[in-house]
Amino acid sequence: MNSHRGHPAIAARRWKPTALLRASAGLHAGGAATLLLAPRLWPIVVGAVVADHLTLAAASLWPRCALLGPTLVRLPSAARARREIALTFDDGPDPAVTPRVLAILESRGVRATFFCVGSRVEAHRELAAEIARRGHVVENHSHRHLHAFFFLPPASLRDEIERAQDAIAAATGRAPRLFRAPAGIRSPLLEPALARAGLGLAAWTRRGFDTVSGDPARVMARLVRGLAPGDILLLHDGSSARAASGEPVVLEVLPRLLDAVEAAGLKPVPLEPAGADGDS
Repeated sequence: MNSHRGHPAIAARRWKPTALLRASAGLHAGGAATLLLAPRLWPIVVGAVVADHLTLAAASLWPRCALLGPTLVRLPSAARARREIALTFDDGPDPAVTPRVLAILESRGVRATFFCVGSRVEAHRELAAEIARRGHVVENHSHRHLHAFFFLPPASLRDEIERAQDAIAAATGRAPRLFRAPAGIRSPLLEPALARAGLGLAAWTRRGFDTVSGDPARVMARLVRGLAPGDILLLHDGSSARAASGEPVVLEVLPRLLDAVEAAGLKPVPLEPAGADGDS
C-alpha cells in the first residue's frame, strides 16, 4: 500500500510484463548465450538486439501504444453507448489560465479531468483544491514535467510519480488514480513504477496541439475531426500557445469545442481508471 500524507492509500497492482517485454528479455538472454557458445555469430546477435531496441523506442514514442503496458485511449463501450467523451487538460494548474478554463466549464455544466504537475500544485495549492471542489478530477502528470522523463532510472521515476501523488492528495484530499506521461512518452520502465503506485496510464484519442499552434481553427479542427463517442480529448491549461489576440489559445478553442460537442449530442465526463479501452 502507498501512503499519501494521511490520505487514503492506493493498493499497488501486480505488474505483468507484456509479450514485447518478455520477448525482449528472452532475446537479450539468448543473445548473451549465443555469444558465449558461438562468438562468430555476433553480427546476427547485434543486429537482433538493435532491432529490438528500435522496436522498444518506437513503442515508447507512440502515446497510444499498449505494447509496453495497458494504456487508456478511449472510454469503455458502456460510456460510448451513452455518447460520452472525456475532456482532459494537462500541465496546470496555471493561475492565469486555469481559473478561466474552470469558469467556461462551469458555465456549461461540464466536468473534466486535469492532469496536474506536482510542483505546480505545490505552488498553487488552493487552485488545485478549487479544481476538485468544482467537481473535476485531478490526476498525476509527474512532479516536474521533465523533458528527460523518458530517460529517468527506476528510482527517479518512482520519485517523480510519488511526489506528485503526495502533492495532489494533500491539495485535493484525493490521491490520483491515473497518470499521464510528459508529452505522452513512456519508457519500458514506467509501467512497473505505475503498478507500484497503483496507477493506470492514460493517453488520448485525439489532441489539438494547442501548446505549439496558436491558430484556434487548426486546434479545433484536430479535436473535432472524426469526433465520436468514447473519445478522450487533450488540451492544456498550462503551457498553452498564444492566439493572434494574445490570449491562450485554449480559451478561444474551448467554448467552440463545447458547442461542437453539444451539437453532436455528446456528453463530457471525467475519466475513470477502470474499464477503459486501450490500443493493442
